Amino acid sequence: MLREITVHVDGTTRRLTVDTRTTLLDALRERLGVTSPKKGCDHGQCGACTVLSGGRRVLSCLTLAVTQDGAEVVTAEGLAARAPEAEDGLHPVQRAFIDCDAFQCGYCTPGQVVSAVGALDEFARGWPSAVTDGARPPELDRAEVAERMSGNLCRCAAYVNIVPAVQRAAVALRTGGRPTAEAAG
Repeated sequence: MLREITVHVDGTTRRLTVDTRTTLLDALRERLGVTSPKKGCDHGQCGACTVLSGGRRVLSCLTLAVTQDGAEVVTAEGLAARAPEAEDGLHPVQRAFIDCDAFQCGYCTPGQVVSAVGALDEFARGWPSAVTDGARPPELDRAEVAERMSGNLCRCAAYVNIVPAVQRAAVALRTGGRPTAEAAG
């Protein structure tokens, strides 16, 4: 069965007709030409397809496109529009990933970056993770970042740089600037 939907992708309103079984990932990549979300496992286990929908992280390979009718979807390509104050045109998370060399082959990077944006927003809102100690305000230490990013796999094992990149981005988002390497912790 076909259905016409409207999706706001990276700030642009897009209308398309999709089969009701089409995933958001396939609609983005094959129908709209938005290739930053990657098809990794196609089972929701790797996070390479992570996008923001309504500001929340979703795995686009497990999300039917028809459920996104009217939704605001942001991919790694659209993150810079969410940070217009950036001098270099990059979102602070994108800048931190570059500064910390938090990628190798780059295949998972768009999903990692989008997931980090969502995770940092969740953290800023005070949402606990499985490792958050409820007795104190949470700290964005290595364990907290690793838990919040655990749904995103990197085949190259760049985690040693991904965690500091997320911490660095958190400082940048909090201070509205670009922190020094020491400020990232």
